[in-house]
Amino acid sequence: MTEPTSEIATLSIVALDDDDDFREFITSVLEGEGHRVRAARQPSEFYALCEESLPDIVLLDIKMGEHSGEEVLEEVRKRWPRLCVIVATGYPSMDSMRQTFKRDVFDYLAKPFGLDELRATLAQAAAELGLGASPQDRLRAGLGRQIRVARTERGLTLKELSEIAGVSVSQLSSIERGTHLPSLESLVAIAAALESRPSMWLEALGF
Repeated sequence: MTEPTSEIATLSIVALDDDDDFREFITSVLEGEGHRVRAARQPSEFYALCEESLPDIVLLDIKMGEHSGEEVLEEVRKRWPRLCVIVATGYPSMDSMRQTFKRDVFDYLAKPFGLDELRATLAQAAAELGLGASPQDRLRAGLGRQIRVARTERGLTLKELSEIAGVSVSQLSSIERGTHLPSLESLVAIAAALESRPSMWLEALGF
């Protein structure tokens, strides 16, 4: 079931699309629902908007006339590795979708997509990534995600990480879910157990 738009936090969105009508449409619709939307036709303009104020979400058209959305995506990942990117394209294919997800894209929308589909994707991104939330909420959700990813990459269960870090399974579970913020002592212990550094996680989250 699609979540009501009223439950979505106010988001900052930058759209890159060479279709004038699409940019006007997406700006009008999303601004009407309370989001802050900026739209660009050229990659250079898009980069400038992101540098001016980094958005919560990027809506990126992969198939543009004279510009390559794939190249823009690669540049985005170099400059802003954790920026949430939602790809939109009028030329969907399984191959392009697989390639897109390899570059860490949150979701993939095939044009023409419905407003309910877009709203649902925005709501999911806001909920999972803590977008549009307070700095404390974003930090709590972001650290939980970083810890869960690092644990999964090392093939550790919650119980195994608990034994190595000396932090209870229930506490680790609540931290990974973004329910609780770890104490500094717990954060250092968890990071050491995962052979990482808290400063890397914080920097990746923009703190």
